[in-house]
Amino acid sequence: MDKPKKKPTFRFSMYWMYAIVIIFLVGILYFDDNSMTKDVSYTNFEDYVESGGVKKIVVFSNKNEAEAFLTDSLAEKVFPGTFKKDAGLSAKILTEIPSADKLQDKIDEWKANGTFTGEVKYEKASDFSGLLWTFGPVALLIIFWFVMMRRMSGKGDGSGGVFSVGKSKARIFDKDGPIQVTFKDVAGLSEAKTEIEEIVEFLKNPQRYTNLGGKIPKGALLVGPPGTGKTLLAKAVAGEANVPFFSMSGSDFVEMFVGVGASRVRDLFRQAKEKAPCIVFIDEIDAVGRARGKNPNMGSNDERENTLNQLLIEMDGFGTNSGVIILAATNRADILDKALLRAGRFDRQIYVDLPDLNDRVAIFNVHLRKIKTDDTVDVELLARQTPGFSGADIANVCNEAALIAARHNKSTVSKQDFIDAVDRIIGGLEKRSKITTDEEKKSIAVHEAGHATISWHLRYANPLIKVTIVPRGKALGAAWYLPEERQITPTQAILDEMCATLGGRAAEEVFLGRISTGAANDLERVTKQAYAMVVYYGMSDKLPNLSYYDSTGQDYGFSKPYSDERARMIDEEVSRIINEQYERAKQILREHAEGHNKLAETLITREVIFTEDVEKIFGKRPWASRTEEILAARDEDEKLLPETTASDEAEDKSTDSQENTPTEPLNPGDEDKDNPDNLPVPPPFNGLPSDKE
Repeated sequence: MDKPKKKPTFRFSMYWMYAIVIIFLVGILYFDDNSMTKDVSYTNFEDYVESGGVKKIVVFSNKNEAEAFLTDSLAEKVFPGTFKKDAGLSAKILTEIPSADKLQDKIDEWKANGTFTGEVKYEKASDFSGLLWTFGPVALLIIFWFVMMRRMSGKGDGSGGVFSVGKSKARIFDKDGPIQVTFKDVAGLSEAKTEIEEIVEFLKNPQRYTNLGGKIPKGALLVGPPGTGKTLLAKAVAGEANVPFFSMSGSDFVEMFVGVGASRVRDLFRQAKEKAPCIVFIDEIDAVGRARGKNPNMGSNDERENTLNQLLIEMDGFGTNSGVIILAATNRADILDKALLRAGRFDRQIYVDLPDLNDRVAIFNVHLRKIKTDDTVDVELLARQTPGFSGADIANVCNEAALIAARHNKSTVSKQDFIDAVDRIIGGLEKRSKITTDEEKKSIAVHEAGHATISWHLRYANPLIKVTIVPRGKALGAAWYLPEERQITPTQAILDEMCATLGGRAAEEVFLGRISTGAANDLERVTKQAYAMVVYYGMSDKLPNLSYYDSTGQDYGFSKPYSDERARMIDEEVSRIINEQYERAKQILREHAEGHNKLAETLITREVIFTEDVEKIFGKRPWASRTEEILAARDEDEKLLPETTASDEAEDKSTDSQENTPTEPLNPGDEDKDNPDNLPVPPPFNGLPSDKE
């Protein structure tokens, strides 16, 4: 059945203004007869005619005016310096006459004595040209003012304007809207997803909770590092809820005009109250919710603070917002105003952390739905090779693997494509065209073999996956490791990591007798780790059980929380720890010098070595992988579980296994991935390439 055609509606736009201006200019050109005109007195008009310089006279009887067309010789005298014979212009004079009858008597006299022999015409003058010149500019100004007023009021093209800047820019999504994301598309995040699903259930079936005396939460704040799925959870709420969903960014409230932000907050909640019950989602709320009193404008009127004050009032003030639930997302919860975080405004803070091993497996499975893969793809291995990856990073890996497979004209995406994608994202693009001398190539191989040798012989060092001396990104060589899934990190694990990181420079000194700038990134990482051990973790012998880390993000201003003497002790302890691990690395390399040399030669020959190559030289590692033990224990637990029916699985679909996390963060650097104070927090122990030459 054909849909009835909508009647065309007239909408004024700036194009109409442009058309009117063009028509006006064309009209001017059309009514211009390409002539030069001069107003003269009637006496001069008679003199010009009697001199024989007039070839035609046009009499406008209704205006008592006459035009006389001049010959070229007289035109040069009347218009000196401007009239040219070959320019194609005509010259004429215009004068007022006593009357048409008297002028006709004079013309008869001139013809009788032979003074004038030209043509005489009688016409009625048109007033259109005069009206155009008189009222045209005024009409254009009126039209221009009308168009500008419509644009400023937002009625011209729907884009809003000066008179609508106080209106909310929130987009509303109904259940039949364009968002098709559901909770099935959100992998992992089982705890966060459970709480978000409960909020949706509050709106669908409020009696289930209010019958017991409970109240519907007013708001929930999603907190977590970038790319972990905070906005995706909000999209899933919009796709699942059968209520209106308002979506807005924190920066949408802020405008150059004073008072606009507060006005938009009022308009947003006014619309929300009209459509209650509903959900309002504010993404990146830290753009407007930053703690007050810390701005650098020294007490002047701050538009952002006014907007925040209005937001606080609307969320929980004297007015009631019954049925309006606020969802907000941020990765900078430490800088938000305390009044915004209190119960009654955001009753819940839902932490969306980086996915652990099990969550990464689930996220890979979601993104692999639309990708044609073959039987070689091992999702669990991919999850183990991507520690510290967010959901957005994993999506990027899957997309990059598909692009790599398409680049090689493959019909399916294989395991090697995913490995190449991980290498591409972590290490950068391979640069085989970069010119390196044999001496540089040997130095890089010795350096990388040093890392591989030491990591293989240390219990807590991460198992090796791959080492390459092919330039990649900014690095001349890189090593990939398989990090352990740890919730806490003992002192020896940090020391082993530092020792393995220093293995590259130690190998250069032991086997080449010189050092190079290739270990710059290694030294940076080791220095941060040693500093964190002393200042944050209290792992120093001379300064035990002390931490100068400020988890509130306020820092200590311009003063340090310790004296100059304590600062000297910190520097000495950092240097001692690094020097001890460096000497330890050299000792291990001397003990396994033969195996190291074989690794270096293999690298020079093949440019890439894998775990199997290291096993052939040093034998199998005596320590089992902690992650493999966890996976084996998980498989055993799954075998012991009783078989569940389909209905049981449906009821328990949101109880995915998660690794236990401590209530207090043991690594301050894991609390805020975007540390505004740039504190030297040690990097996580993951599989990112540790060697940038």
